[in-house]
Amino acid sequence: MLGNIISNINNALYSYVLIIVLVLGGIYFTVRTRFVQFRLLGEQFRAVTEKPADGRGVSSFQALMVSTASRVGTGNIIGVSTAICLGGYGSIFWMWVIAVFGAASAFVESTLAQIYKKKGPEGSYGGPAYYIEAALKSKPLALIFSVLLIITYGVGFNMLASYNLQSTFSSYSFYDAKYTPWIIGLILAAIVCYCLFGGGKRIVNATTLIVPFMGIAYILIALVITLMNASAIPSMIAEIFRDAFDFEAIFGGFSGSCIMYGIKRGLFSNEAGVGSAPNASASAEVAHPVKQGLVQVLSVFIDTILICSATGFMCMASGITPTDELSGAPFVQASVESALGAFGPIFITVAMILFAFTTLLGNLFYVEKAICYVMGRVPGKKFNTVFYIIASLVIFIGAGLSAGLLWDIADVTMGAMTLINMPVILYLGKYAYRALNDYIRQRKEGRAPVFYAENIDLPHDVDYWKK
Repeated sequence: MLGNIISNINNALYSYVLIIVLVLGGIYFTVRTRFVQFRLLGEQFRAVTEKPADGRGVSSFQALMVSTASRVGTGNIIGVSTAICLGGYGSIFWMWVIAVFGAASAFVESTLAQIYKKKGPEGSYGGPAYYIEAALKSKPLALIFSVLLIITYGVGFNMLASYNLQSTFSSYSFYDAKYTPWIIGLILAAIVCYCLFGGGKRIVNATTLIVPFMGIAYILIALVITLMNASAIPSMIAEIFRDAFDFEAIFGGFSGSCIMYGIKRGLFSNEAGVGSAPNASASAEVAHPVKQGLVQVLSVFIDTILICSATGFMCMASGITPTDELSGAPFVQASVESALGAFGPIFITVAMILFAFTTLLGNLFYVEKAICYVMGRVPGKKFNTVFYIIASLVIFIGAGLSAGLLWDIADVTMGAMTLINMPVILYLGKYAYRALNDYIRQRKEGRAPVFYAENIDLPHDVDYWKK
C-alpha cells in the first residue's frame, strides 16, 4: 500500500511538476546569467585552483570533491543503466539537457550559499536553510528543507547506495541472496562509521583523495571500451537522438519514457537545483562567491557530461541489448565483460565500491550540516556518537532492502527538496546575478576579484563580505 502511494507521487512529480520546474528554471537562469556555464568555462578551471588565504580552511577544490563525491556515485553506473534499460537510449540525451541547463541552477544556488554563509568554530558553513532564513525570514520553511535533506541523503540515498553496491556482487558464484547483502552492508557500515568518527576533516580528506582517482580510472576504461568499437560511435549518437525525439513512443507511455527516466536519473546524479551541493559550497574559503558558483558548474559537467556519458557510451558500444531484467548493475557488468572479459565485472565492482563509499561520505557531510541547522548549534560528542551509529545502521539495513522502493522514496524526498529550493533561488537570484556582474567587472579591470556585500546592495545581514 505504502509502496503504491509513493510510486504514484513519484510519477506525478517527475511526469509533470519537476520537468517544468527544472527545465524552465534552468533555462531562465541560463538566460539571466548569459550562459555562464559556457561563457566562463576558463574561469571555472581557474577558480578551482584557489587556496584559502589563511591556508587552513576548506579549499575550492576540496569543496568540489565533497559535492562531486555525493554527485558521482552509484547513480552514475546503476542509475544510467536503469534509465537505458527502462527508458531507452534517449534517456542519455535528456540527462544532458538536465545537466546543461541545470549547471546554471547550480551556479546560482552555490553562489547564494557563499553570500549567506555563516562563521563557525571550524570555518564557514551554510546552504539553502541559511539563505532561506536570512532572506525570506522563514525559519519553518528552512527547517522543513533541512529535515527533507536529512531524510533524502541520510536515509534514502545512503540506503540506495548500500543496496547498489552489494548488488554488483550478485554475478559472483559466492553470492548468496540470503546472507551476502547483509555481510557486505555490515563491512561498508563499519568503514563509513570509522570515517565519521574522524569528523568532517576526515570526510573531506577521504573524498579529496578518492574522487579524482576513481573518476579518471572509470572514464579511461569507458573510453577504451568505446574506442574498441569506434566505428559504431556515429550510429550510437544517432540512436540516442532518434530515441530522444520519438514522441509517439514517449507520449504513448510517458511515465516509462526516456524523458522521465532521463530527468529522474539525471537529477539524481547531478543534483543541480536540489539544494544539496550548496552545503559543501558554503564551506569553501574563497575571495568571491562567484568562484564557488563556477566550481559547482564544473562539478555538474564532471558528473553528467563526463561520467554518466561514459557509462552510456560504454554500454552502447558493447552491443549488449538492454532489457528490464538487466536493469542496474547486471547490464553494466555484462557490457564491460563483453569487451574486457573476466576483468570487466571485477573493475565495475571496484568502481562501485569507491563510488558508493564516497557517495555515503558526501551525503553524510550534507546531513551533518542540516542537523546543525535544525539544532541551532554544533552537536556535542554524545549526540554525534548516536548519530554516527544510526547512520551506519541505516547503511547496513539498506543493503538488504528492495531497490524499487528505495528509488521511489529517494526520488520523492529529493523532488520535495527541489520544489522548495528552486522557487527560493529564483526569488533570490538577482543577488547572484549582481555578484556575477561584479566578478566580471573586476576581471575586466585586471584585478583578482574580491567581494563585498555592499557592492551588490545586499539588504540582508551576513557574517562575511564586510569591509
